[in-house]
Amino acid sequence: MARSNGSSAGVIVAGLTAAALAVVGFFAYQASAAQDRAGKPSATKSAEPSPGASDGKNRTPAEDTALPGDSGHGHRVVYALKRQRVWLVGKNGKATRTFEVSPSTVDPEPGAYKVTSRASHVTGSDGVPVENVVRFADVDGVTVGFSAALDGSTPEPDASRRTGGIREKRADGEALWLHAPIGTRVVVVR
Repeated sequence: MARSNGSSAGVIVAGLTAAALAVVGFFAYQASAAQDRAGKPSATKSAEPSPGASDGKNRTPAEDTALPGDSGHGHRVVYALKRQRVWLVGKNGKATRTFEVSPSTVDPEPGAYKVTSRASHVTGSDGVPVENVVRFADVDGVTVGFSAALDGSTPEPDASRRTGGIREKRADGEALWLHAPIGTRVVVVR
């Protein structure tokens, strides 16, 4: 009888080990696929605003979606604080995509930054599970970066908490993730 219990435990351990290896393999595949997509043009990239990005009247004025003139040159991410909008800009200096974001409660000063770290899945400083986290600044101990909530929400910031998560829709988050590997310039304008 002791022999069959030991044998059963061995089968369980082997099964758990195989399941763990499968999960690790799956995440490795996802990371590899994301890097492969980063170098290829995406059918979802567009200079048009993302679906649902509007001024509340089901339209987005052209002046609100125009790339700020003082935002640098070349491949970069541009974040306009007052307009609460992001542009993904290619090497040719043209925006390939623009979208609205929900700002964090802590804003970085206008200027040029670089993507310093990324995470595919974490829990945000507000306790919400997020994906495609692209971090680029630190303001008084608060890390500032872009992320998309797994539940798709883009909440208004809670002024009572110091958070650095700039929230975007999931499709926009994936586009930014693919556009901005570590070292990519992020230009913050008023």
